Amino acid sequence: MARKIRKAVFPVAGLGTRFLPATKANPKEMLPVVDKPLIQYAAEEAVKAGIETLIFVNGRNKRSIPDHFDKAYELETELKQSGKLDRLEAVRNIVPPEVACIYIRQSEALGLGHAVLCAEPVVGDEPFAVILADDLIDDEEKGGCLAQMVARYDEQVASILGVERVPPERTDRYGVVDTEAITPRLGRLNSIVEKPHPDEAPSNLGVVGRYILNGSIFAKLRQTTPGAGGEIQLTDAIGALMADEPVLAYEFEGTRYDCGDKLGYLQATVEYGVKHPDFGDAFADYLDKRNA
Repeated sequence: MARKIRKAVFPVAGLGTRFLPATKANPKEMLPVVDKPLIQYAAEEAVKAGIETLIFVNGRNKRSIPDHFDKAYELETELKQSGKLDRLEAVRNIVPPEVACIYIRQSEALGLGHAVLCAEPVVGDEPFAVILADDLIDDEEKGGCLAQMVARYDEQVASILGVERVPPERTDRYGVVDTEAITPRLGRLNSIVEKPHPDEAPSNLGVVGRYILNGSIFAKLRQTTPGAGGEIQLTDAIGALMADEPVLAYEFEGTRYDCGDKLGYLQATVEYGVKHPDFGDAFADYLDKRNA
C-alpha cells in the first residue's frame, strides 16, 4: 500500500537574476500574478493535493516568504476595524491552520539537488513532493497538477516526474526523458538527460517543476558529485535512482506558465487576469478594445 504524500518541498533560495532589478530585494517567488504571489499559488496547489507540511528551503534575503505565510497581527487588526472583512479573510486563510510551514536555510547555492537534500531532516524516509513555484500550472478542473500526480503515485507507488511536450528546438532548457508507455499519459523512464541539444534529445518530453520522489532519492543525492556550474543536479540523482527502482513520467493535464521567464510571467498575468471573478470581464473588454 502506498504511503501518503504528506510533505512538499519548495526550493526558494534562487536569486531570480532574470527579473532584476525587481528581485534585488524581493524574492522571485513573491512576484504577484494579479493579487497572489507565485509561492502562494504553489502552496495552494500542494494543500489541494492533501499536503500537510510545507517545507521551504530558502536563502538570504528571503524573509518575505515566511512573513507572507505568518500571521500579520497589525494588518488583521486594521482590516477588522475598517470593516474590510473580505480582505481580512484573504490574509487569514493563505494556508489552512492545520497545515504546517517549516523553513530550512540553504547556506550555499549548490543547485536544485542540494536544495532538496537540505529537506532530508524533515522528510526522513517518506515519499514527498517537490514544487518549483516558477512553474505556475493552471488546472482547476482536475484539482491541480500535484493532485493528479498524487493519484498516479497511489496507483503505482513509484517516483513520478511531471512532464510536458516542449518545442523540439527548446529541449536545451529542460531535463528531457525517454519513456516506455504504461498508459497514454504515464510512462516508465528509460533515460533522463539534462538540457540536451535538440539534435541529441531522446524526445520532446521536458521535465517541469513537479516531482514526487521516494525517500531513497536522498541517498542518491548524497552520492551525486557537482556537475555543471558546480551544482548538485537533481536530474543526476534521478538517473542513479532508476538503476534501483522504477521512475515514472506523467504528462499532466493543465496549462503551464513558465514564470521564471518574463514572457511566460506576462502571459500568466493576462490569463489569470481575464478570469478573475472581480474584474475579469472588464479586463477582457479592455484587451479587446486595445487589440481592435
